[in-house]
Amino acid sequence: MQLQRLLSFTRKAVDEYAMIQEGDHIAVGISGGKDSLTLLYALHGLKRFYPKHFELSAITVDLGFEDFDLSPIQALCTEMEIPYKIVKSDIYNILFHVRKESNPCSLCAKMRKGALNEAVKEMGCNKVAYAHHKDDIIETMLLSLIFEGRFHSFSPKTYLDRMDLTVIRPIMFIDEMDVIGFKNKYDLPVVKSKCPVDGYTKRQYAKELLKQLNQEHPGTRERMFHAILNGDIKGWPQRIPHVR
Repeated sequence: MQLQRLLSFTRKAVDEYAMIQEGDHIAVGISGGKDSLTLLYALHGLKRFYPKHFELSAITVDLGFEDFDLSPIQALCTEMEIPYKIVKSDIYNILFHVRKESNPCSLCAKMRKGALNEAVKEMGCNKVAYAHHKDDIIETMLLSLIFEGRFHSFSPKTYLDRMDLTVIRPIMFIDEMDVIGFKNKYDLPVVKSKCPVDGYTKRQYAKELLKQLNQEHPGTRERMFHAILNGDIKGWPQRIPHVR
């Protein structure tokens, strides 16, 4: 995927769900993976020409894994002139050594987001950008149907009233395969996850299920995504299509 295509789909999401307002200070949550680095490129590129001026910062919650070297990301942020903050935490030790969780993903996500959002507020940001792409949104819907019995997924934009913070998902229209292509084309400095359960989660199950369904019934993936967009899901903001 070319940078121009990435920026086009990012602009579409930002415009159609009114994600960015004049004077916003947006923190980009960086995990070290391909998705969050693609998001960083997307917002950095958008900032150059978007009619509403906004500031960017980047932030990583270090979960406490050994040999988790974030220096390549620090170097990228320095090159882009984006302030970068690393938040140290003891989440890995708590989950795997203290609590010895057999299914740590949900609690890990809650603790990580809590640490992230608090740090974002301390940085003076009013918005935080998460790197959920199209496949993440569809997979979350499948997980919700299968394990919760409801039709639900990530919202493009969510206001957290207790934190006075808005979460946005600017790469929601971008396919994971395009993210992989972008990572390869632009040689993004991905820092591999050190999580011992990476690849063995319910989300991985949903990813493989979606792939199988789309292979057996071509077009399933896109139909599911449009069902989500048109599903009037509680908490989703109103979509403003064709604003340009």
